[in-house]
Amino acid sequence: MEVFSLIMAGGGGTRFWPLSRHAMPKQFLNISGNDTLINETIDRISSVISPSKTFVVTNKNQQAVLEQVLRDDIPKENVLYEPIGRNTAACIAYAALVIKKRYGDGILAVFPSDHYVTDRDGFVLVLKRCLEIAASTDSLVTIGIQPTFPATGYGYIRYDASVPVGDWAYRVEEFVEKPNFEKAKAYVRSGKYLWNSGMFVWKVSVILENFRRFLPRLYNKLAELEPYLDTPQEEEVLARIYPQLPDISIDYGILERSDDVVVVPGDFGWNDVGSWDALGAIFPPDEQGNIVRGQHVGLNTRDCVIYGNGRLIATINVKDLIIVETPDALLVCPKANAQDVKLIVERLKENPEWEKYL
Repeated sequence: MEVFSLIMAGGGGTRFWPLSRHAMPKQFLNISGNDTLINETIDRISSVISPSKTFVVTNKNQQAVLEQVLRDDIPKENVLYEPIGRNTAACIAYAALVIKKRYGDGILAVFPSDHYVTDRDGFVLVLKRCLEIAASTDSLVTIGIQPTFPATGYGYIRYDASVPVGDWAYRVEEFVEKPNFEKAKAYVRSGKYLWNSGMFVWKVSVILENFRRFLPRLYNKLAELEPYLDTPQEEEVLARIYPQLPDISIDYGILERSDDVVVVPGDFGWNDVGSWDALGAIFPPDEQGNIVRGQHVGLNTRDCVIYGNGRLIATINVKDLIIVETPDALLVCPKANAQDVKLIVERLKENPEWEKYL
């Protein structure tokens, strides 16, 4: 069976505002200093899955910026544009139908476009294990990350480590939404939970059958598109059908309902770089615990995230703050409230005068 990858690149990265914007969301930014997050994702999997067999799904309004930053070895016909965002279930089903029409069945590995990994060899090893399981079974395979702290910004996977499925996988007992801090601490202490990485592997035929079974409305609507895939009528039919699709995640729509989901634990320095307090996964802190990118001078400044874009940032007697400066906006908040940056974005949407900052 041929192996394909799908990079989901339609997100808005709202928790990374004001650097991440509608016109230039997080996945298209070079945060690490090496390459954009989407290209780092493609590079990470390229030793296992050829770029020629890699598909990218993003929003139509991000087409121009994607074309500017995307690696040249991704075929243009493998970039699929959604006319409107409909969460992860729709984009996965759309790509699976395209692959089915062009190639028949195969193994499909699904990745978010904006995560960061420090141990690439460890990641590749886990990915190969997942591909082997998906090829030999009809299970839905997900990668779970060994938690290193009680994160409240991640979903969790409950599994039974005493009952393996094969050599590397375990049966998933429950998917848990992002918990509060006390629950997160209990999850980590128990040893029965993994972080939900949002990375999945399955046969194309298997995931499409799961769509037919658990999300029939979405499946049947997209099935109307199938005869028009790779034809001049595809964009027109897609624009008509897509707004009618349910806005639902693959986790809630299928994985939480299926009784054949297995998880492969991984420990390869993974971070979803979902918010400003996660920059420590990429950049080591200085002697005062500060993560600084840009020009900064500080007195008695500790454990802060400081990101500048030209101007000097000066701080005195501050601790545990996030300070982000861009040409048109300034963000200041406690690190403990890093997840709430997305609420600022929601507030900006309420006022037409502030749309320019989105």
